[in-house]
Amino acid sequence: MYDRYTRIKWLIGESNFEKLNNIRVLVCGLGGVGGMCVDSLFRSGVNNIFVIDSDSFEITNQNRQIHSEYLGETKVDVFIKKYNIKGLNAKINTEFLANFNLNDFDLIIDAIDDIPAKIALVNSVDFSKQIFISSTGGARKIDPTRVKIASIFKTHGDALAKKFRYELRKSGFIGDFDVVFSDEEPLCKDLGSFMGVTATFGLTLSSLGLKKILLKF
Repeated sequence: MYDRYTRIKWLIGESNFEKLNNIRVLVCGLGGVGGMCVDSLFRSGVNNIFVIDSDSFEITNQNRQIHSEYLGETKVDVFIKKYNIKGLNAKINTEFLANFNLNDFDLIIDAIDDIPAKIALVNSVDFSKQIFISSTGGARKIDPTRVKIASIFKTHGDALAKKFRYELRKSGFIGDFDVVFSDEEPLCKDLGSFMGVTATFGLTLSSLGLKKILLKF
């Protein structure tokens, strides 16, 4: 009998689908990138998802963010209702992470656009036990075919990734992790954005996460 997961089961097999059912995932940031990542993971059978974001939906989100028709509502509350998952309306920083148990998660996905928050998150991960992946800058770009995956220390053409690397080294970080980035030259100075790119970032993050889950667990 067919069900909502029939096609993903055909693709990866029943045993791998069980891995997705059992994995514990944290997604940080529910903007144009993180929101699409959550939707893709959920549709693929990842049901144990926890989300963190401190924002509410605004009118300028509607050109690219899934569920942004819920103007004025907190993003976390909307995602909790839509997907029957868990979450927390909070701003990620060093103080927050000192009181939040990251060890509850197998896969941690960073879709935050704030560099200090990204640095604090990276330095709180146990890389010996957990998978960590991250997104860099999806704004100011229009070509989704330029979206790529690489080590954070091997990206190019991405200003946010460059700043991320600098702050990582400054913080004393000596590990490595994969990021989704674009090497397209920025087209504007303001945070102009196109859903074709931000959604591609989010979907690429979800794909990268699934592949790493199936390899590690």
